[in-house]
Amino acid sequence: MLIRILLAGISLFYLARSASADEPPCEELRHDSYFNITVVDRATGRGVPLVELRTVNAVRYFTDSNGVVAFLEPGLMGQDVYFFVSSHGYEYPKDGFGNRGKALKAVAGGSARLEIDRVNVAERLYRITGGDIYADSLLVGQKAPLAKPGLNAHVMGQDSVQSVLFGGKIYWFWGDTGRPGYPLGNFQSSGATSHLSDHGGLDPDRGIDLDYFTDKDGFARGVAPIPGEGPTWIDAVVTLKDSSGRERMFAAYAKIRGGLQTYERGLAEFDAERRQFKKVAQFPIDAPFYPAGHAFHRSINGADYIYFAAPLPLLRVKADAEAIKQLDRYEGFTCLVEGTQPKDHRLDRAPSGSLRYVWKKNTAPLSQAEQSRLISAVQLKADEALVQLTDIESGKSVVAHAGSVFWNRYRKRWIMITVEQGGTSFLGEVWFAEADTPAGPWVYARKIVTHDRYSFYNPTQDPLFDTKDGRTIFFEGTYANTFSGNSEQTPRYDYNQIMYKLDLADERLALPAPIYRVADSSQGFATGPALKGDVDTAALAFFAPDRPARSLLPIVAATDGAGHVRLRVASEVAKSGDQLETSNKNFPIFYTLPADDSRHPPNTSPFYEFISTDGSQRTYSTDANWSKPGFKRVEKPLCRVWRNPMPALNANLGPRSE
Repeated sequence: MLIRILLAGISLFYLARSASADEPPCEELRHDSYFNITVVDRATGRGVPLVELRTVNAVRYFTDSNGVVAFLEPGLMGQDVYFFVSSHGYEYPKDGFGNRGKALKAVAGGSARLEIDRVNVAERLYRITGGDIYADSLLVGQKAPLAKPGLNAHVMGQDSVQSVLFGGKIYWFWGDTGRPGYPLGNFQSSGATSHLSDHGGLDPDRGIDLDYFTDKDGFARGVAPIPGEGPTWIDAVVTLKDSSGRERMFAAYAKIRGGLQTYERGLAEFDAERRQFKKVAQFPIDAPFYPAGHAFHRSINGADYIYFAAPLPLLRVKADAEAIKQLDRYEGFTCLVEGTQPKDHRLDRAPSGSLRYVWKKNTAPLSQAEQSRLISAVQLKADEALVQLTDIESGKSVVAHAGSVFWNRYRKRWIMITVEQGGTSFLGEVWFAEADTPAGPWVYARKIVTHDRYSFYNPTQDPLFDTKDGRTIFFEGTYANTFSGNSEQTPRYDYNQIMYKLDLADERLALPAPIYRVADSSQGFATGPALKGDVDTAALAFFAPDRPARSLLPIVAATDGAGHVRLRVASEVAKSGDQLETSNKNFPIFYTLPADDSRHPPNTSPFYEFISTDGSQRTYSTDANWSKPGFKRVEKPLCRVWRNPMPALNANLGPRSE
C-alpha cells in the first residue's frame, strides 16, 4: 500500500490505456486442454476460493471463486502430480509423513475433486473485486455467476470498502484502485452500484454484480476529487434525509501525502448527477475526534442519531445535514471531563469516586490504547475500563483495530466484526463479539477467521445482505500482504475484497452474554433481550451464554414444595421434586458449565447459592465470601459462570435495541 501511495502523485501525470473491458468469448477457450481440479468444503460441498495447490517444484496455483484450478503444464500432463494443499483457515488431512496434499493424474479434459476441512468459523465465499475472479472456471468451461467474471472496469485491485443504500441501490466505494495497463491507478476513490437481491441483484451467497462509475477509457474513475495533492480516501459513508425529505449522502474524507501522512480531513457530499463527492466542510487537522469507520442510524427517544464504529461506536451526532458538518455537535461516550482530551488525563468521577461514562459533546471517547495508558498511569483501574474485549479461549485481551457494528435481528443484539491488531498475524485475525448496546459491554469474543502472515484489514458487515432474519450475515475485508511482513503476494487475490458468511446459529458463537440481576423478577436474573426495560435499569452480575452448546447446562427457575423459587440445573428439577416455573418452561434463563468442570476455562468462577435461615429466600453470587446476616452459603457451587471483569464500572449504557 505504501509504495502505491508514494507513487500516487506520479499517476496524475500518466494516463495509461488498458485493454478493452469486453469479456473474451468463453467458447473460444480450449477447455479440453486443462485438467480441472476443484477444491470443496467437506461440510458444504461448495468450492473454496483462495486454496493454494503447490507442486513439488514449487509451482503455485490458487483456486478461483468457484474453487477451481485449471492445470496445464506441458511436461506434466498425463503424469501423477503431487499437490500440496493449503489455505488460510482450512486444512487438508496429513499423510503418514506429515504432508498435506495428494497426487492426481493430470489428464487434459479430466477433473479431480479435493475435500478440505474448514477450521474458520466463517465460510469464505468469493472474491468481490479485481480481475479474473473466475479465471480458472472460464478456462475449463464452467459458468460464473457474474455478468463480467473476467475483467470489470479494468479493476485489478481495490482497497477498503464502504457501502450504503441510496436511491434504492447499493452504492459501493473503495480507496486506491489498480489497473492492468500500468502500476499506478486511481487514487481518488472509486465507486459502483449494485441491485438488492430482491430487486434484480444476485443472491449475496453467489456474488455481487458491480456497475462501476468509469472514465472515457472504461477504467473506474475517481469519485472524490477533493482539491489538494495526493490520494483522497473516503470513510464513514452515510445517508440521511434533510428537512425537505430529500435523501443525501455524506462521507468523511482524508487527504494523504508522503508516508501515510494525513494533512487534511473534512466532510464531502455526494452529487448524484455527477456521481462524485464534493467538499462541504473541513475539520481541524488536530481535532481529537472526527467521523470514521462504518456508520449506522439509531433512534433514541424519537431522535435519530448517526453512530460511527471504528470499530467501537462511541461517537455519534444527530442525523442532521448541518449537524454532521460541525464537530462541536458530535458526542463521545466517554469518562473524560467534558471538553477535555485523553492527553489531559482528566476523568469524570462522582463524589463517591465512581467513574461516570456518559455521552458528552465535544469530548473524545477513549480508545483501547488510551485506556491502557491511563491504567499504566494508575489513573484508571483495570475494572473501570469500558472496553474489555477478551478471547473466550485463552482469556487474553484482544486489541480491536478496525471493523463494524450493526444491530442483528436474529440475536437481538449488536454484532461486532473486527480485525485484531498484533494477533497471530498482525492484521489478519477476525473476531466476533456481541453486546446489548452499541456502547457495550463488549467483553467475550471468538476468532472466526485466521490468516497465516497475511492481512485482512478494515472488515465490515454487509447488513443489507442478511438472510434468514439475520441468522446468516455477510462480511468482507481487504486481503493484502501490506503490514503482514509477508513479501509474497497472492496472485489475483492480493489487495482485493473477499466475502465471508457467518451462521450465527453456530454453537461456537454461543458466547457468554451479560446476565443482569433483576429485583422485580422471581427468577432473579435475566439476559438483555429478556429484560422488561433497558439494561441501564439492571445491575450486571456475571456473564453466561443465553443459548445451548455442547457441555453447557441450562439453568432454570423452579419452585419447591414450600413455594420458594430457586435456580436449578434443568436436569435436576424432576429429581428434586421441584416444579418448573410455568413462565420459564421453554426459556432457560442462561446456560453454564458444570460446577465440577475440571478444565476451569479462563475467566470462569464458581456460582454459589446462599439460603436464608428459614429457607424462604435465596440469593446467588460468584463471591464465595459474600455474607449477610441470616444467610448461609450452600457448600457446593451450583455451576460455573464467566466473571464480570468490570464490577466497578458505573456506566449508563443506554437503551438496548433500536
